[in-house]
Amino acid sequence: MPIEPWRATCIQMSSERATQAPDDKAAVALIQRNLDRLIGLIEAACASRDKPDLVVFPEFALQGPPLGMGVVDWIARACITIPGPITAPLQELARRHKIYISGNAFEAPSEWPGRYFNSSFLIDRNGEIILNYRRINTAAFPSPHDFMSDYMAATPEEEVFPVVETELGRLALIPCGEINVPEVARVFMMQGAEVILHPTNSKYSVGQEAAKVARAVENMCYLVSANVAGPIGFSPDNSIQGGRSHIIDHHGETLAFQEDAEEGVAVSAMIDVETLRADRRADTGIHNPLLWARFEMYRPFYERARFYPADHFRESPMTDTDQTRGAIEIARANLEKLRVLQPLNS
Repeated sequence: MPIEPWRATCIQMSSERATQAPDDKAAVALIQRNLDRLIGLIEAACASRDKPDLVVFPEFALQGPPLGMGVVDWIARACITIPGPITAPLQELARRHKIYISGNAFEAPSEWPGRYFNSSFLIDRNGEIILNYRRINTAAFPSPHDFMSDYMAATPEEEVFPVVETELGRLALIPCGEINVPEVARVFMMQGAEVILHPTNSKYSVGQEAAKVARAVENMCYLVSANVAGPIGFSPDNSIQGGRSHIIDHHGETLAFQEDAEEGVAVSAMIDVETLRADRRADTGIHNPLLWARFEMYRPFYERARFYPADHFRESPMTDTDQTRGAIEIARANLEKLRVLQPLNS
């Protein structure tokens, strides 16, 4: 059956940071306030003339970032399970309004004690969580790459970079700065992703704004990017603002955009998956980066790419992000070997 055009809406919302609460009890109340604010904005979007079929809310919207808090303390203070008590009201909201809800939260699953993930999830119209992507490329948080051998042995390959087939098309999630890593979107495209949902919490940078367009164009995907309203999570003094929620089509054209950091649901647009599918089939030379891709030529170079070390925290979980300094030194040395970095003593 053809997919009728459907509406995506960005929930550009402000949020408080659990790390700035005076204690764990106050952090629980703070997370509840964030959740209530999110629910109110989704309700407003559903009550509007342009009711969405899918909404995306920002990265860190529920908890804020850990801001240097140690892993054990952050898990105790703010991390959740997916699904769990914090996702339950969103699941009920999705059921009641018959919409998809996507966003981001810090997850501490019981099967990986002592570890947490920056996780992006999708709830369907029936209130079921049908996708959960645990971010791979991180700087300030743990990653499945830190214990890759164990994680890959326990996790089906299709759940490492998950793409889900829905009545809206094939959907994937990429959080925040990971949009700057071309391989992530590429792997999703290779599994058929047609719409990339991008919960973000980021300041303005030329590179990241360009990366949003590039990932959409080079993979012929729609991109729905919801940023935080007000100050970003990594601005404890509130001096750096968010904004710039953006919906982009598979040719890189802007469908909806909000420059300012005001809270609201104004960034909303129709997604036409059938047109995307037709355009992916059309032979337009190198303007179609899928039909004309030559991936075999790249494989030997990727095979030699051993930079940031996998399994660096396999034996015991990271307890503080300062511990990544050793991994960075290994990555720097590996990059020097291939002359990507110029050795300091050369």
